[in-house]
Amino acid sequence: MLSERLLSFAVKTTSKNYLKINPTTDTHVPAPQPGKRYMLYMHVPFCTKLCPYCSFNRFPFSEKRAVPYFESMRTEMRMLADLGYDFDSVYIGGGTPTVMIDELCATIDQARELFSIKEVSSETNPNHLVPEILEKLQGRVQRLSVGVQSFDDGLLKQMDRYDKYGCADEIVERIQLATPYFTSMNADMIFNFPAQTEDMLIHDVERIVESGCTQTTFYPLMASPSVERQLAKTVGAVDYDREQRFYQIIDVLLSGGDKPLFTHSSAWTYNRFDYDKGEDANDGGMIDEYVVQYEEYPAIGSGGITYLGSSLYVNTFSLREYGEAIANGRMSIMGRTDFNIHDRMRYRFLMQLFGLRLDKLQFERDFGMTVENGLPAEMAFMKLAGAFATDTPEELTLTPKGRYLTVAMMRQFFIGVNNLRDQARAALPGAEKELLFG
Repeated sequence: MLSERLLSFAVKTTSKNYLKINPTTDTHVPAPQPGKRYMLYMHVPFCTKLCPYCSFNRFPFSEKRAVPYFESMRTEMRMLADLGYDFDSVYIGGGTPTVMIDELCATIDQARELFSIKEVSSETNPNHLVPEILEKLQGRVQRLSVGVQSFDDGLLKQMDRYDKYGCADEIVERIQLATPYFTSMNADMIFNFPAQTEDMLIHDVERIVESGCTQTTFYPLMASPSVERQLAKTVGAVDYDREQRFYQIIDVLLSGGDKPLFTHSSAWTYNRFDYDKGEDANDGGMIDEYVVQYEEYPAIGSGGITYLGSSLYVNTFSLREYGEAIANGRMSIMGRTDFNIHDRMRYRFLMQLFGLRLDKLQFERDFGMTVENGLPAEMAFMKLAGAFATDTPEELTLTPKGRYLTVAMMRQFFIGVNNLRDQARAALPGAEKELLFG
């Protein structure tokens, strides 16, 4: 689709211009602004085995590395409390946060002691959906997100996940077991793998329904250039020309018809609808992408990325440097990038449309101009493409085509963020590069 290609090119070009790491002497993130809501992001970079398509900061798990890491992260959390931060929401990503369940629980417990936490979200893998882990997470974690990627055994083998996490039938059974433990049970899926067919994708959607999960997220396959080369060796080259068709299949099967099984909570996240209660089975409020609900968030942990005000701060990807920074009483910031007002308006435009509604009145209050005056080219393009279902003085909402265009923009934006991670990863000391790449 021409409009998707033009948008992808535009986002790719602008991302290259502003998603760059610049050296900084900052030792701490800025203090909070009074009255502003923030979310806390924690990054746990350890995995028992590294997946070829993942661009996040991650290292092979060893208890020797992980135990002091969790201790450092709890110290860094206290630094945020000393700066005056409070949070009602925590998101723990990875890596595999549940790789050391007792350390994770101690970290969550400390967050609840320090801050006004109402909900905790954590990522995990299918092999950790077992009673001894689920029972420890119950009550501590309200939203659990499990990385499934696909229910096709052939694709799981191609991704080197079959032996690690089990076959598709086992994963479905584990999700069924885990769902009652949490307010929200999310199954993370990826679509548009090179070897994936339409029938395989339809089967994935059918297994999602069968699994009983209250939420599912279907991400398009995306990677930074460094990971893309590894992807090409393992699963093949990505074909973006069929991405829209695959998205349409997912969208119609999950949210189409007079009585859909799921409803949208973002352009690529779907909540199961409970017709008996007349509401989302996911309890309505919790959604997959925290950037929709919280525009600003400090991040702790190696590889964490903080967004505050007009600046983005990147923590060192080195485990050794991270531990040394925390031991010396400073955060592990290794670089930052500052956004001009136009960059910030574009970011707001993308993130709120991704969340299905742009608040025009809030936009004008925050930026001192209307979205039409601030982003005339973006607005004209999206209108011409038929992206807006409503365009009133108060709001913008999306058509089905607009949702896909937003998915394409988010895919390209996250590829840009992955490029940022590649910049940070390039600064790793030699021994840690060897640990990652051999």
